[in-house]
Amino acid sequence: MRPAQKQFFSGQKLNRSLPMSLAHRTTKTVVKGREYPLGATVTAGGVNFALYSRNASAVFLLLFDAPNGEPTDVIQLRERDKFIWHAEVRGIGHGQLYGYKVQGEYRPEWGLRFNDVKLMLDPYAKAVTGKFRNDDNVLLAYEPHPGGGEFVKDPRDTTAFAPKAVVIDDNAFDWQGDEAPDLKLEELFIYEVHVKGFTAHPSSKVASPGTYLGFIEKIPHLKRLGINAVELLPVHEYYVDDFLVGRGLTNYWGYNSIGFFAPESSYASSGTLGSQVEEFKTLVRALHKAGIMVILDVVYNHTGEGSELGPSLAFRGIDNPSYYSLTGPPDQSRRYYTNFTGCGNSLNFDSQAVIRLVMDSLRYWVDVMHVDGFRFDLASVLGREEGGAYRASGPFFHSVAQAPALNRAILIAEPWDIGTYQVGNFPVDWSEWNGRFRDTVRRFNKGDSGQLADLGWRLTGSADLYGDDGRSAYNSINFITCHDGFTLHDLVAYNGKHNEANGENNNDGCDDNHSWNCGVEGDTTDAGVLSLRRQLMKNHACALFFASGTPMLLGGDEFARTQRGNNNAYCQDNALSWFDWDLAEKNNDLVEFFRKVIAFVGRYPVLERRQFSLCEDLDDDQIPDFSWFGTDGSDSPHWNDSQSRTICMQLDASTNPGELTGQRLFFIYNAHFEPKHVQLPALDNGARWHRAIDTSLAAGLDIADEGKEILLNPADFYFANSRSTVVLIGKA
Repeated sequence: MRPAQKQFFSGQKLNRSLPMSLAHRTTKTVVKGREYPLGATVTAGGVNFALYSRNASAVFLLLFDAPNGEPTDVIQLRERDKFIWHAEVRGIGHGQLYGYKVQGEYRPEWGLRFNDVKLMLDPYAKAVTGKFRNDDNVLLAYEPHPGGGEFVKDPRDTTAFAPKAVVIDDNAFDWQGDEAPDLKLEELFIYEVHVKGFTAHPSSKVASPGTYLGFIEKIPHLKRLGINAVELLPVHEYYVDDFLVGRGLTNYWGYNSIGFFAPESSYASSGTLGSQVEEFKTLVRALHKAGIMVILDVVYNHTGEGSELGPSLAFRGIDNPSYYSLTGPPDQSRRYYTNFTGCGNSLNFDSQAVIRLVMDSLRYWVDVMHVDGFRFDLASVLGREEGGAYRASGPFFHSVAQAPALNRAILIAEPWDIGTYQVGNFPVDWSEWNGRFRDTVRRFNKGDSGQLADLGWRLTGSADLYGDDGRSAYNSINFITCHDGFTLHDLVAYNGKHNEANGENNNDGCDDNHSWNCGVEGDTTDAGVLSLRRQLMKNHACALFFASGTPMLLGGDEFARTQRGNNNAYCQDNALSWFDWDLAEKNNDLVEFFRKVIAFVGRYPVLERRQFSLCEDLDDDQIPDFSWFGTDGSDSPHWNDSQSRTICMQLDASTNPGELTGQRLFFIYNAHFEPKHVQLPALDNGARWHRAIDTSLAAGLDIADEGKEILLNPADFYFANSRSTVVLIGKA
C-alpha cells in the first residue's frame, strides 16, 4: 500500500499514469475537509466527502450533473486520516450527484477486489439515483471464466450508467414539530407491512399507489383497527438479484440492502432526484401525527453484493476485507465469503468499520429520519464471532447498549440465521420475534396433540425464554404469521405450499408450516369449510392479542389477504403479494372482529400489562392475578395428557385494590374437534358470568360491544363448541 498523502488536490492535472477514465481536471475549489462524519455532509460553503478504505492506494471522487453521463469533475482525495479519505468541495450542495473510483490491488485470494473502472456507490449515500442493472454482467469486477468462476479484472467502465449517490441536506425538511407517540413497548399493537404492497393494487384507490405518499392515504384503516405501530419491511435501497432478473422477477421484499442510509428510490412518487428522502420523512411525520410509531425492518447481516461471483457495487470495490467475513483454503484464505445468511455473504461484526457503519446508520434513522425502532433481520449474525460462534455479549451489542440515541429506540431481533436458533438468548435491552409462540399456537389451533404444556408458557409471556435474564413478557414479540410464510388466510386454507410462480419448481420456502386446509386445498365454495376457516382465523386472533407479550399482526390478515398458497412470495411484486382492498370490503365482518378484539384488550389493563403472571393476589381482592383451570373446574388443564386440547384460564381484571367485586376474565381455548362442557369458577357478591366472545358464533354475535355482553343462564358452566375460543367476563 502507498503511504497516506499529505497534500490536497485543487485543479491540478492528474498523473498521466492513471487510467484515462480518471485523467480529468476540476474547476471546483477543493480544500482539505475532515474525516468526520463519513459520507457526504452539507457544510456552510459546500459539501464534505469522507470515505473509509483501509486497503485502497488512491480514491477519486467523481461529480455528475445527471444520473447518466460522464463526470463534470474528477477529484483525487489526497487527505487520509484514520483510513478515511476526505476533502471538502466548495460551491456545491444539496442534490449534487457523486460516486467513487477506488484504486488498489486486485488479489481475490487475499480478499482484495479493487477495480477502478467500476463506479462505486458511497456506503453512506443518503439517496440513490435509481436501481442497479447488471446487463451482460457489466457490474462484475472480474470477467467470468469460461469454465465458471472468476477470471481476470473486467475492463468495462460503468461510470456513465451506474447509479449515483445524491447529496442530501439533513436540515432541508420541515418536521412541523414532529414528536413520536409516547408509547411503551408493552402498549404496542404492531402491524407488519410492505410499503409498496400496502397500496400498489388498483383497489387501493390512492393517488400515488405503491409509494411512501400512497401509504399515508391508508392510515385511517390502521387507526380504525387500533394499530399504534407499523413495522415496515426493508426500506433501505436494495439490489435486485441477477438470478431473479433472469426469471423476470424481482426482490420484492427488499432483503438485499446496498444502501444503509438511503430510502428505497422506487417507493417515491416523484421523479425528482432525492425525493425519496423527503417523502419517507413525510410518511413518518404523518404516522406520528396519527399516534403510530415507525419500526424499520433492517438488514445489516449481509449486502446485495452476494458471493465472490456477485456484482461490485459499493463495499466490495471500496474495501472488501474490512466489510466482509472472508474465508477460504490456506493458499486462498480470503477468496470466499462466509455465508451465515444464505444470501452469499455476511458482514464482519468483528470489524470496527462494520460496527461503525451500522451504528452510524441506526443513529441516522433515529436522529434524522425520526424512526422509533428496528427489527433486525437474521439478528444472530450480528453476534457471530470470526470463528462463527454466536455471543450475546459481542462488540456490536455492547455498542448498541452504550449509544444514547438508541436508548429510546425499540430493538427487536429475528433471533436466528441459517445456522443457529437463538430465541431467548439476546441481551436484556432487546425484544425478540418469538418463533416458539408462532409454532405452538399454530399446532394447537389445528388440533395437534401434546401442545398444552408449551401453550401455557406461550400464553403467559414465555417466561421460560425471557424470565431469567431481566426481561419481561412484552419482550416476546408474539406473532402467528409474518411476511415470511403463509398469510393467516392461507394458513387455514392450504396444507402445503404452492410456490410454482417463483420459478424453483416449488422447492423454495418452508415445508414445516403447521397449517391445515379444513378439508379442501385452496379455494372452495363449501360453506362449512369456509365457516370453519373463518372461525380458526378468529381463534388465532384471540390467541395473538390476549396472550402476554407484544402482538404483531401481519398486514392484511385482518381481511383474509391471500397469496394463493405461496409461502415465499419474496419475488412477487404483483397482485399475488399486493393488498387487495376489495377483500377489506368483502370481509368487513372479519375486520370488525379484529378491531373489536384490539379494543377489548385496550379496555382491560391486565391484558395490556403483559408482565409475567405470578398466580398471586396482587391487589388484596382475594383473587389471584392469574389462575389455570381444567374443563372440570379443577386447577389443572391436564398438562401431561397428550390428547387434551382444551385450556382455561382466569385473569383478575380489577383496577382498584381491595375491590372484592372486581371484574374477572375467563378464557376457554378449545382446539378439540368435539365440544366441551366447561365448569366455571364461582363468583362472589352477586357477580355473574357474561359472554363477550365466542368465535363459533355467526358474525355480529361472535364478539359483543362493550356493555352488551350476554348474561349466562345457567351461570355455572359454558358449552364451548369445537375449535372455538370463548371469553367470559365476571361482573356484578
